[in-house]
Amino acid sequence: MPLHLRIARPVSNIERTKDMYCRGLGLRVIGSFENHDGFDGIMLGVAGANYHFEFTHSRQHPVRPAPTVEDLAVFYTPAESEWQATCARMLAAGFKQVTAFNPYWEVRGRTYEDRDGYRIVLQHAEWSNGEKA
Repeated sequence: MPLHLRIARPVSNIERTKDMYCRGLGLRVIGSFENHDGFDGIMLGVAGANYHFEFTHSRQHPVRPAPTVEDLAVFYTPAESEWQATCARMLAAGFKQVTAFNPYWEVRGRTYEDRDGYRIVLQHAEWSNGEKA
């Protein structure tokens, strides 16, 4: 049975975050909620993927986002033209390109930071888990 991954993150502004991630990564709204026990949230993903992001904001006790420079979500894009286009979309969507803390990500990738400090790496490579067929 395949697992599904949800990456949940508190944000300071759900609408701004939604706009950035949809424009930059091509994600779509796959769910949302308002005032669920004091929380608002939105889920962003792509059709058929086994992951999605959930961005939340607490109405009563807002959590200040506190990611570190090593908290990364990494997207692997092997096709040069798609990788270049996604890099351009990230900047146009308001992400800031930053130098990766770990130099490994600088070799074949670019690192972007959203307005809450969360980092996305666009890795120009094919993903492999190291298993041999």
